[in-house]
Parts: sequence; C-alpha cells; structure tokens
Amino acid sequence: MTVNDDSFTNWKNREEIAESMIPMIGKLHRERDVTVLIHSRSLVNKSVVSILKAHRFARQITGEELSVTETLPFLKALTTLDLGPSQIDLGLLVAAYRDDNRGLSVEEFTAEAVAGATGANKIERREGRDVVLYGFGRIGRLLARLLIEKAGSGNGLRLRAIVVRRGSGRASEDLVKRASLLRRDSIHGQFQGTITVDEENSTILANGNRIKVIYADDPASVDYTAYGIKNAILIDNTGKWRDREGLSQHLRPGIDKVVLTAPGKGDVPNIVHGVNHDTIKPDERILSCASCTTNAIVPPLKAMDDEYGVLRGHVETVHSFTNDQNLLDNYHKADRRGRSAPLNMVITETGAASAVSKALPDLKAKITGSSIRVPVPDVSIAILNLQLARETTREEVLDYLRKVSLTSPLKRQIDFTSAPDAVSSDFIGSRHASIVDAGATKVDGDNAILYLWYDNEFGYSCQVIRVVQYVSGVEYPTYPAPAS
Repeated sequence: MTVNDDSFTNWKNREEIAESMIPMIGKLHRERDVTVLIHSRSLVNKSVVSILKAHRFARQITGEELSVTETLPFLKALTTLDLGPSQIDLGLLVAAYRDDNRGLSVEEFTAEAVAGATGANKIERREGRDVVLYGFGRIGRLLARLLIEKAGSGNGLRLRAIVVRRGSGRASEDLVKRASLLRRDSIHGQFQGTITVDEENSTILANGNRIKVIYADDPASVDYTAYGIKNAILIDNTGKWRDREGLSQHLRPGIDKVVLTAPGKGDVPNIVHGVNHDTIKPDERILSCASCTTNAIVPPLKAMDDEYGVLRGHVETVHSFTNDQNLLDNYHKADRRGRSAPLNMVITETGAASAVSKALPDLKAKITGSSIRVPVPDVSIAILNLQLARETTREEVLDYLRKVSLTSPLKRQIDFTSAPDAVSSDFIGSRHASIVDAGATKVDGDNAILYLWYDNEFGYSCQVIRVVQYVSGVEYPTYPAPAS
C-alpha cells in the first residue's frame, strides 16, 4: 500500500468516527442544553467535514492537530453523566488530561472536570426566552437565522415574531416574499433547513420554529400578549429610534427589554460583547449593540491598551456599501451617499470612533475616525493606527494578538489570519467581531497599524446575539474553565 493509500484510509477512518459523534453531540444539545465545543468552536449541527476541520484548528493552539480518536472517549464519557445546561470544550478537556499525571481514567477525569455542571451543582434548565425582531432587513434576517440555529432544546432564545410594515402588494405575496428572503441570500447562501409559509395565520415555520409576522406602522399599536408573547426581548433592526424616549415606545405589553442594532444616543448604553457586556445593569431595559465597526475595533483596541497602552489613535474604515446608499445616482439627504454605490468609492462619516468612549470609558486616548464606502456587498476592513505608550516590535505584537485570539476572554471577538493571499470574501460568514490580518500589520517603535477584517453583517449579528443571550440569562458556563 502506498503512502497516499495510507493517508486516504486514515481520512476515511476519521470520517467514520466523526460521523459517530454527531448523534451524541445532538442528543446532549437537545435533551440537556449542553453545547459541545472544540476550542470555542461549536460542534452542534455540524457536518462530518466541519467536525474534522474544528479538530484541525487545535494545531493553532497546541501546535498539533487534535484527533477524533482522542476526543471520542471524552464525548462518550459526557453522555454517561447527569449534565445540566453548559458548554463543554473537548479541546480543553483533552489538553488538561494530557497535563494531568494522576493516572485517572478518561471517565474519572471527565467527571471531575465538569463536576460544576453535574448532579446537585448543575444549573436547572431555564424556561425559553421569547424574542421579537422589529424590522426584517439585512441584520434582521441574519439574526433570525442565528436564533433558529441556536434554538436547540427550546429552552434558550425563541424567535416568536417579526414586526414589519406591510408591502404594497397583496398580504399573501408580502409573507411569501419575506419567507423567500429568509430562505435564500445572495451573500450568505441558503438557509440551513426548511421553511414553509402559513398564509392563513400569517406565520413562517422555520425548522419547527413558528414565527408570527405582525404588520404594524407604529410600535405603540402592538399588544404582544395577544400573540402569547411574554417577557420578551425585542431587537430593533430599523435604526429609526436611537434614544431612550424613542426606543421606549417598544416597551409594550409582552416586551421586557429592547436591544438596538445601531449606535445608541444619549444615555442609552452602547454594549460590545466581550468588552463591557458585564456592565449591563439587571434593571436596564434599553440598550444598544453599537455599530459593526465599533464592535470590530473596540476588542483589539482594548487588547492593545491592556498590553501596551494607547496614547491616541485613528481608524479608517473601508466599508462595503449598504442599503442606505443608492444603486444609481439619485437624491439622498447625505452629501455623497446619493452617488451610485456599485460604481464609486464614497467618502462618508463613521460614528465608531466617538462610540469607543462609551464601550471603553477607561481609555484615555483620543480616537478619531473616517470611512470610505466601496463597491463590495459585504465584509469591511478597519485600519487602526495607534500610538502606543511603549515601543515594541511587529513580531511581539503579532504573537500577542495571536494568543489573544486563541486563549483570552476576547477569543470570540478577535480572530487571526496569517494567510498571505487573504481577501475580503474569505471572511464572509465569520462569527468574530474582527479578524487581525498578520501579513498587513505594521509596527515601528511606538506606532502600530492593525488591519482588521470584519463581516459587517454576520459577524456583527453574532455579537448582537451574544448580548441578547447574556441579558436573557442563557449564556451558560464553559467547562473546563478556560484560561483567563
């Protein structure tokens, strides 16, 4: 047998093992609210190849690929335990077991490592939290996809309704068109699952989730309790209201909290998950998830300030065009956004720099910013130019940011790529707030220039969902505890 034959046989064997893991991962998720991870990458509802790729990612952290033959015994051990809602990282489990010299069996070690999620220690399964989407545009539909994907056992976030204005056509056509836009997306591809339309009850059924479509022109006209919705979190995707007074209109019967997917004004807290989400007061009913660009720059800015100190900075965003712009030249209230988006680079403003102070109040550095809209439909890049409090080297900065992306509390916000040929379309579908481009990074003494890719649609939507999970109490602890 040739070496090539050996490699192929090994691949087929690993495929078979990964295939055997899928029902165990699914059952833990459906029946016990347990999410199985590999170094923070979820294995729930993943294909055989996706599971193998997640194992391969481990070499970025430990220097060697993690084999499914090594993780399978730990997964089997988890299925025998009385687990409560939690996230369990097989990558961390295996790494900890390798370093343990007590001679414990896999079963004994696993039971000890996840003891906080078992027996008398386990968290009780919480009642699902209702979610309403007010607006169903680019961000609204991606949030719907994520909420449906994460529905799991039904004890987490439950998308109950979307609120939209009725289109100009017949009611049945409006519903079908909105379902079709959820089903197929020119950038993010097909919806993973099945969607049917119940025209009689104005409902979209997506992967078993019954979503009521409510037509309203005014937030104050909706009584959500009439649809069986209670204690819900409403996510406003319209951006029409950004201050507390305007957003308070959503606090109708059935709605407990309002989350805005745009920068908040006045005293509305601007939250970037991973940076300041733990400052949300339990009684706060209105908050903002800031902008996609704010989410992209604040986590790496915090990381750099923590390690080097930041004296001042400037961010230039090269941003994909959005629906706010015109396809062809036409009147627009803004100075330049009326010019054709697919045909021009358009200089515009960004509020991201001024929003930094709300998310990072301890940062003393002055941050300025500007933006250029360019003819791509998704994925942007922020160029963060920083003057640091001490001199450093490019190698030191890259090594530090790589470690931040892999093992720090910001690892869900910051990703890292060293691919020499990386371009914007490579990051469509990224779940991180931003991705550090190692090849483009420049450091000269106390000056560092970071190039940060970000999927301004999907990556931002993931950040919004993380905030909603946090305020709803369905963000479960991870075992074994990751390094701080």
